[in-house]
Amino acid sequence: MSRVLIVGAGGVGQVVAHKCAQLPEVFHEICLASRTVSKCDAIAAQLPRPIRTAQVDADNVPEMVALINDFKPDLVLNVALPYQDLNIMDACLETGVHYLDTANYEPLDEAKFEYKWQWAYQDRFREKGLMALLGSGFDPGVTNVFCAYAQKHHFDEIHQLDIIDCNAGDHGKHFATNFNPEINIREVTARGRYWERGEWVETDPLSWSMSYDFPEGIGPKKCYLMYHEELESLVQNLRGIRRARFWMTFSDNYLKHLEVLENIGMTRIDAVEHNGCEIVPLQFLKTLLPDPASLGPDTKGRTCIGCLMRGVKDGKEKQVYVYNICDHQDAYREVKSQAVSYTTGVPAMIGAAMMLTGKWKGEGVFNMEEFDPDPFMDMLNTHGLPWKEIIS
Repeated sequence: MSRVLIVGAGGVGQVVAHKCAQLPEVFHEICLASRTVSKCDAIAAQLPRPIRTAQVDADNVPEMVALINDFKPDLVLNVALPYQDLNIMDACLETGVHYLDTANYEPLDEAKFEYKWQWAYQDRFREKGLMALLGSGFDPGVTNVFCAYAQKHHFDEIHQLDIIDCNAGDHGKHFATNFNPEINIREVTARGRYWERGEWVETDPLSWSMSYDFPEGIGPKKCYLMYHEELESLVQNLRGIRRARFWMTFSDNYLKHLEVLENIGMTRIDAVEHNGCEIVPLQFLKTLLPDPASLGPDTKGRTCIGCLMRGVKDGKEKQVYVYNICDHQDAYREVKSQAVSYTTGVPAMIGAAMMLTGKWKGEGVFNMEEFDPDPFMDMLNTHGLPWKEIIS
């Protein structure tokens, strides 16, 4: 029996709360905390059993410490904003509690996400006998585990990796993002980056594209090369890796709106003066766009996220594609959230279950592919994200 503190009450936090509540044998007591406690209360009212709710500013380490000391969780499950990762890790160190997140730290004043800031906590977590699990969402998260599974069962060496993320859903809005608009737009407008024979190669934002024919009737979609954080750890942990890339689909409508917003300065992350006040254009834009958590009832279609890997086994070339397909409406019927939140929230719960049951354990800071993938892959199949593989 374990106690978990979930920090963050957006779309992903809603999914995590639902999925943890479905497993009382692992998550005996749950506390859901956010800056806006009314959001936590609204989620709690949906659940099949009572949970505790609390107000906390995750930017405020003393507030986090006070809440942790009051609730006494075994694990803090962070689904707040990436800007807050380090503060929550500091609070976990001060209180002696294990830590898990779904996205790596990103400084507020620079659209640059990488693991160096969190990897720097390695010694402090190890010395305290604590475990920090980074990136337990889908991408990063499940994609890392797919790679670890393939490395364990299919390859002696993985030479090429393409992580391909397709959202073939439609929310019916002129322009909206399927997760936090500020984080989404910062990510999409950043320069592309991929691994090629031992070094990083940069590209202009969304300047490279390819067509990929997705399985199970989704069909061909245009995919754009981006940088994504899981590449940073995977190129260190996959044997023989020569090339690693990340691709994501976007509709022409999304890209046209984004281009106009960029051209008029609405995606800027630096402060500008407006009527005697300083505002950040992207943060202002976020207030105008639909809340991703509100998109669930109207979003239809499916997501398909997978890893296409090429390498060798017993001296012979081999290709393996491991993927999951998730239906937006199925996700909404179960947890009142669309599939993008669902595919992040379910792996967060599974990662927490791996830690709390002792199937994954260690002292220090870890990425997902550093553990045995098999029990995690099993839980994907039984908790809403079944996976398939195509071997050739």
